[in-house]
Amino acid sequence: MNRIEKILKDYPFIIIDGGFATELEKKGFNLNDRLWSAKIIAQAPGAIRDVHMSYLIAGADCIISSSYQATVPGFISAGYSGKEAVELIAMSVKIADETIKLFHELSPDMNNRPDPFMAASAGCYGAYLADGSEYRGDYHLDIEGYKNFHRERVDILAEAGAGIIAFETFPSMEEAAAVAELMDDYNGIQYWIAFTVRDSVSTSQGDDFRECMRLLRGRKNLAAAGINCSSPEFITPILDSLEPEFKKNFIVYPNSGEHFHTGCSCWEDDHDANDFYRLAGEWYGKGARLIGGCCRTGPSDIAKIKMFRDKTVTVPRCS
Repeated sequence: MNRIEKILKDYPFIIIDGGFATELEKKGFNLNDRLWSAKIIAQAPGAIRDVHMSYLIAGADCIISSSYQATVPGFISAGYSGKEAVELIAMSVKIADETIKLFHELSPDMNNRPDPFMAASAGCYGAYLADGSEYRGDYHLDIEGYKNFHRERVDILAEAGAGIIAFETFPSMEEAAAVAELMDDYNGIQYWIAFTVRDSVSTSQGDDFRECMRLLRGRKNLAAAGINCSSPEFITPILDSLEPEFKKNFIVYPNSGEHFHTGCSCWEDDHDANDFYRLAGEWYGKGARLIGGCCRTGPSDIAKIKMFRDKTVTVPRCS
């Protein structure tokens, strides 16, 4: 039984953290760079630790490492050596693990929550392109091309001690299929795949979302599957459209509902922040079992999800 299954035996759902780059930008970091938040691994690792800690304090059960846009070719293109690139990717895992250890030392009261854990982020190939294509899906590699791209980082993350890989913002079924095939070779590593969607039916590339869930059903070592960094308005209709067998360990961590413009690599603040207390209840009731936030969400949103779990759902027992 994997870590996620064990927690879900005792808790109604798992709380994922929120936006990472969003919190770094609040601290004054300029992330308008092809490495995005990954550049802070080298520049200010203490800031990464502080963001992780803020989400643990807010109530997150799972923090996601800062390796979303961290790849060896990406770091090399930014002037780092291959050796430095490997070390920085591995450092993202070390920082997250050390933050969890520190949190335990500072927070002995673990009532109504499981022991926190870390998932190592691995963005889609479009994230490496750094042009916003994870929200469009307008790129293509063959199966071996996708597997080779992802294998290098998975090997580094696994060697650094990651037991769960979070494959995030996947716009297409073809890349997900390649990763699922790749991960069949990693017996000791669990993973999840989270897609971006453009509406309540289709992924960002236009694939039928239900077919994506069908593709992943029963895959070896797959711990969860679902949606991230997409508008919250699409989550409930998608959950309503899925058969129960496709909602096993369904993960949702959408953005705030604001719109990302790839031309300027910026967010348009044309939506009020969504009420994650209400949405957590709605999505949990529809079958989601891992719930959090992505871009433009923060610790206050995660605290609302924790509040829903504490006040509305009975937790059988503590870890």
